Amino acid sequence: MSAEKTLVILKPDAIKRKLVGEIISAIEKKDLDITYMEIKSLSDEDLKYHYHEHATKPYFSSLMDYMQSGPVVVLVVEGENAIKVIRKLSGSTDPLEADSGTIRGKYAISKTKNIIHASDGEESAIRETSYFVEGKKQ
Repeated sequence: MSAEKTLVILKPDAIKRKLVGEIISAIEKKDLDITYMEIKSLSDEDLKYHYHEHATKPYFSSLMDYMQSGPVVVLVVEGENAIKVIRKLSGSTDPLEADSGTIRGKYAISKTKNIIHASDGEESAIRETSYFVEGKKQ
């Protein structure tokens, strides 16, 4: 087991519903460290890069609208098996399938308004962290 770095984005509904502190507390209770935090509004360029695999999907326009409906909180989280721990804590993308003890199980409204994004693996964690923290596209 090794220390890892992963990217987390708390989506606009997390801020609007005043859940940021609670979610950060849940992350810290997993003995993970938040080493970077920024509140920002995402541009079209940010979203097209971040969600490139969804760009041709019919829901992409509504996803962009939602992600630009307010600011987000970008976090870098580090610790032992951070990617796996954060993915488990986040729960399934579909709130109907998410365990009740997970962030999405507790707070998500829909597949889109699901409170949190978490890198799905080491490669995406590196790509997403490089982009959102260092401004580098890979």
